[in-house]
Amino acid sequence: MHLIIGLLIIGVAIFVLYKLSASNGAAVEPPAGGKSDRPFAFLANGLIFQRRAGGAVEQLHSLYAQEAADKRERARDRHSWKEGTSFNIAAGGGMRSFKAADKPVQATSVARAANGDLLYFMSDDHVGGLFRRVAETGNELRVMLRQHLHLSDLNPAPLGDRVAASVRQSDGVSNIVMFKDDGNQFREVTGGDTVDTSPAWVLDAPKKLLFQSAGLARDPQGYIVAQGHASIQMLDMDSGSVSTVLEDARFDYLRPRVCPAGNLHFIRRPYEAPRYGAGSMILDTLLFPFRLLRALFHYLNFFSLMYTRKPLTSASGPAVQADMKNILLQGKRIDAEQALRNERPVQGVPSLVPTSWELVRRDRDGAERVLASSVATYDIAADSTVVYSNGRGVFVLEKNGSARHAYTGDLIGDLVAAG
Repeated sequence: MHLIIGLLIIGVAIFVLYKLSASNGAAVEPPAGGKSDRPFAFLANGLIFQRRAGGAVEQLHSLYAQEAADKRERARDRHSWKEGTSFNIAAGGGMRSFKAADKPVQATSVARAANGDLLYFMSDDHVGGLFRRVAETGNELRVMLRQHLHLSDLNPAPLGDRVAASVRQSDGVSNIVMFKDDGNQFREVTGGDTVDTSPAWVLDAPKKLLFQSAGLARDPQGYIVAQGHASIQMLDMDSGSVSTVLEDARFDYLRPRVCPAGNLHFIRRPYEAPRYGAGSMILDTLLFPFRLLRALFHYLNFFSLMYTRKPLTSASGPAVQADMKNILLQGKRIDAEQALRNERPVQGVPSLVPTSWELVRRDRDGAERVLASSVATYDIAADSTVVYSNGRGVFVLEKNGSARHAYTGDLIGDLVAAG
């Protein structure tokens, strides 16, 4: 017993020392420079928000999304008679809900065109559409609407009428696509069993395109079992060739962007290789009887609902919804509850990502400088000002290196700088 207590004390001491050393070795947070009133736009929980210079943050409502919501409501009214009947029983034995039979329309990407218009993509389970909100009038224009289209990482060219984006396929592959800003000439420019995302234009080389790429590993049945580290690649659109710009098996290099001065910016984070060792095998073995009993219970519960319309337990309640504390940031699943409890805040704003997620600037000579830590996403304005987020707050990185707090929100996704 004394030996076990001693080992526990030693383990706690090692953990405390490790946390202290990690915090001491973390990237230095840029000095605070007061409150910023800079305009920007962002996504949060599938909704689009915008702040004008010196104004309050407001949600941008989509006419298309409202029409889709009205359509779902009419469909729910048509199926309401099925509530409380055998038609209300799902195949797994639970109760089927007709209140939300379809996934609501949500925005997956937002970007600002050179003329100030906002481009955004919205989709549900069946249809995806690209829309343009005119800066002068606020009117929403429908650019394209296609079945089973899933776009992300919209990036309009700073010069010309082209738009680059990432398109997700049904088999888990993502490719870089390019099209005109009116939706025509839609074509894929990368291929392979990879996840190609975050296209970025090179200002002094309009025929070249940067993007991040990660390879996929599949089992003999074709299912994805792992995703490799993300690297930054360069596509030459004249020759169709792809060359590596940055790659290191220890890191993920994410969201490349080139500022007006020609410097490359990117997010660097440690790459976590998937592990399935002896510990996972032992855990699966121990949990197998409980999982088997759970499957048997749902099987019997289904027949009880079918023939008696009564469940085996009184704790059925409403349909189970997704656990929103688990979110995706830059392709990585984040436990938001744990992150807010453990990660270091930025200027008092809780972070959803660790300090090891660093925003790095690399000049033409290859010299690198860490601009900020705990960076979940960022964007660069036309005047080279960097706007970034730690998942909960928005910060403006001034040219003198100071960071100014601009906004505190909830689950901030795509971020668009202005100015």
